[in-house]
Amino acid sequence: MMKLTRRCFRPPQGLAVDGDTPKEVLIFKQVGKVATSKALIDASPDKGRHDQDPSNRNCHPHRSDENNEFTVVHNGIITNFKEIRMVLEKKGFVFESDTDTECVAKLAKYLYDQGKGKLSFTALVKAVIKELEGAFALIFKSTKFPNELVATRRGSPLLIGVKTDKKLKVDFVDVEFGADSEKISEEADAYLASDKTHPKMRRTQSRAFLSDDGQPQPIEYYLASDASAIIEHTKRVLYLEDDDIAHISEGELHIHPAAARRRRLLAALAQVMKGQFKHYMQKEIFEQPESVVNTMRGRVNFNTHSITLGGLKAYLSTIRRCRRIVFVACGTSYHSALATRAIFEELTEIPVSVELASDFLDRRCPIFRDDVCVFVSQSGETADTILALRYCLERGALCLGVTNTVGSTISRETHCGVHINAGPEIGVASTKAYTSQYIALAMMAIQLGEDRVSMTARRAEIIDGLHELPRHIKEILATDAELRQLAQDVLFGQKSLLIMGRGYQNATCLEGALKIKEVSYMHSEGILAGELKHGPLALIDETMPVILIMTKDSLYPKVQSAYEQVTARMGRPIIIANTGDENVAKNPCHKIWVPQTVDCLQGLLTIIPLQLISYHLAVLGGVDVDCPRNLAKSVTVE
Repeated sequence: MMKLTRRCFRPPQGLAVDGDTPKEVLIFKQVGKVATSKALIDASPDKGRHDQDPSNRNCHPHRSDENNEFTVVHNGIITNFKEIRMVLEKKGFVFESDTDTECVAKLAKYLYDQGKGKLSFTALVKAVIKELEGAFALIFKSTKFPNELVATRRGSPLLIGVKTDKKLKVDFVDVEFGADSEKISEEADAYLASDKTHPKMRRTQSRAFLSDDGQPQPIEYYLASDASAIIEHTKRVLYLEDDDIAHISEGELHIHPAAARRRRLLAALAQVMKGQFKHYMQKEIFEQPESVVNTMRGRVNFNTHSITLGGLKAYLSTIRRCRRIVFVACGTSYHSALATRAIFEELTEIPVSVELASDFLDRRCPIFRDDVCVFVSQSGETADTILALRYCLERGALCLGVTNTVGSTISRETHCGVHINAGPEIGVASTKAYTSQYIALAMMAIQLGEDRVSMTARRAEIIDGLHELPRHIKEILATDAELRQLAQDVLFGQKSLLIMGRGYQNATCLEGALKIKEVSYMHSEGILAGELKHGPLALIDETMPVILIMTKDSLYPKVQSAYEQVTARMGRPIIIANTGDENVAKNPCHKIWVPQTVDCLQGLLTIIPLQLISYHLAVLGGVDVDCPRNLAKSVTVE
């Protein structure tokens, strides 16, 4: 039986929602059938944006065409906007800005024209957001639908403030759950007839706010990403949930959810998305200068050396008081947690453990109410990680999610968390999601450590390192041809490969070995260089290929000792070293140069040559790079 649900209004308060929240508010006044709108946008530039400078060209609202048939105001990020833009450009659309927002307005016009004008405004917006990936809050206006406004959100905050001069009889709004409109109307009428608190009224009046005399009142609606933007206007605030669609028309507010399942815009989109690349994995490796920026966008202020993760804001004090932090993940996500464990311990002085989800469940690890458990998953649907999450929820721990998929199981069931905003990752072997998870966790560590004055300089050093990451990654990607030659001349055809490192580079060794295993089917093993003499040294001879990560950090002398141990056994290692390291330059061996950065971020640079090598080994072996045998993108079974 379909029925209406009442959503109560709450006073403005802090939002525990991830993403940046600029002070944007769109005021929509309705009195009868007369409607006006005005956009008030804070002119201060977003210090977190790398790709755009504040300009008239890129400012909101954005339009669909010269006739302004559809206009959009947007907060958040559309991670698949480039693919949508390519499709629309092939359809003849001309873009006027560099933003991801403009593709939403043009997509609305395209779908409206495809439907030959038969779609309602709400149905059109539903169709639009089905095509979008990322975290966003959107407000639509259209000349095709005068006196109407539609707003929706997914993973980015959006609220509606309600203001009227008279006291309202009720402080709730009825919410539709999508079905046939006639069925909704019949069931709504039956529901209202049984509710003695309502006077008998027309169907449309059930959506209006009533005064004490039972008459609809002139009303103003304020739409904003944060309550602070509208606090001077009203204290009646309704927070929209993910995929809610708010429709304001004829002085009435309707709210109903969109269909959860998304579809692709066109069948040809899969081919368009690859662009100049032969495989998705290759494309995603080369997207990393942009994907790391998207992860940091709106969160890092490089001028003040500060980090703001909106999804953690309400829980920071609780996390700082916890007994320990427990990371739970599988595969590549486990390696990203392992890579950032040391910086968490250094900046927060909280004990940190990193657990494989399957082993965590097998051991039934003790979890307490003052623990904080962090669940890392690209898809947000990894079966073992979800089971571990529910295990920890039962024991009262505070649970955080770090995922790339808005609306996934982990993002819904955790108390709070961070979306990494890496964009869709189609290749089974995770590449850009790994670097984005790494950065998201590093930013989390920095924000948690902000209460320690003694670490101010260290935090600033790391944030400066984050600023230089896109440039450094581009430098490494420029050496792709050399890495392909190295893979072909030295590694292709070998049966095994050892990858060694120490400290922050241990996770890089494990992740690099995993990439080579899963896409090229070549046996590879990541080894902690400090354990070399405890067994692995027996494998070293003149035929065993070895990659040694020897970057300039506090453990450089110890890794140099491991290099000497390998060469003493006739080994001829390939060294990944920092550009300009004269000591390494003297050695008669193959070298891979990477820029030097702050020690805790160096793993973001050393992993990229290993990703490229794994890709080239797979291509040389003639295997299916994007779909390795026996593997799937989202591991949804145990």
